Amino acid sequence: MLGRCFPPDTKEKQQLRMIKLCDPAESELSPFLITLTLAVLLAEYLTGIIANGFITAIHAAEWVQNKSVSTSGRILVFLSVSRIALQSLMMLEITISSTSLSFYSEDAVYYAFKITFIFLNFCSLWFAAWLSFFYFVKIANFSYPLFLKLRWRISGLIPWLLWLSVFISFSHSMFCINICTGYCDNSFPIQLHSSNSTEKTYFSETSVVSLAFFFNLGIVIPLIMFILAAILLILSLKRHTLHMGSNATGSKDPSMEAHIGAIKATSYFLILYIFNAVALFIYLSNMFDINSLWNTLCQIIMAAYPASHSILLIKDNPGLRRAWKRLQLRLHLYPKEWTL
Repeated sequence: MLGRCFPPDTKEKQQLRMIKLCDPAESELSPFLITLTLAVLLAEYLTGIIANGFITAIHAAEWVQNKSVSTSGRILVFLSVSRIALQSLMMLEITISSTSLSFYSEDAVYYAFKITFIFLNFCSLWFAAWLSFFYFVKIANFSYPLFLKLRWRISGLIPWLLWLSVFISFSHSMFCINICTGYCDNSFPIQLHSSNSTEKTYFSETSVVSLAFFFNLGIVIPLIMFILAAILLILSLKRHTLHMGSNATGSKDPSMEAHIGAIKATSYFLILYIFNAVALFIYLSNMFDINSLWNTLCQIIMAAYPASHSILLIKDNPGLRRAWKRLQLRLHLYPKEWTL
């Protein structure tokens, strides 16, 4: 996504960027696989936009109707809006880069996409981490005084933490781009053979290590927070489930089934979050060529995460699940109304 650093010459930068984006010699994918990948990505983008749009609409309607919204609903609104914006941006970018490469390669357009991509990704990671942290504080059963005090104050802290995450994500995305353009002065030439002539390309000597560190610094903190909150919540639920199992009378306990379902859901969320963070880490680190198979796989994972996580949120949230069933019922009844 971030590509490489380039020298100040705008024409050389655009030419090199276009070659790096579309040079068939570097592509490990056949035309069929490229078409299939684009179709899969677009399907994931549309699924994510629909699922997150549904979550946003439900909680926004509650917000407007009741003049307030629950803390978890507020987090879900922030998370869903960031994901809608992110997947819309990625869909727009892949469309423009496929249909108008010369326009996409212009500096203003190229860096605008990169800054926005980093910002929205970091926002999404932070909001998902706060959602996991909020569920941990509200559901986990610990008797430590600090934990109990945090549980009492968490609802008032969340709005400030969400806006702080937006500020941190924006600051870090701007810092990353400034670092990237700043390193362009320390470059050395390499020969790149195109179909018509030999183009001079420039790569920053420090881009592979230093830029990877700065780009991925914004991933580490929310990743650690999400993992710790999810693991502690799973351990707390597991301990409580074992305690309930030892006191069970033999019949199925709805409360125990709910705890087991919460453990499974949290485990799925944790796995999805880690896969997405690793894919984003690899993608921003430029470990592979732009058109390589591994780079494409990272794109598919990053597009699948917002869609699959949002679908699981709808499935595991009773209010959202009921609203989705009502929507399906209405959509099912509309054709019958038209035939009457």
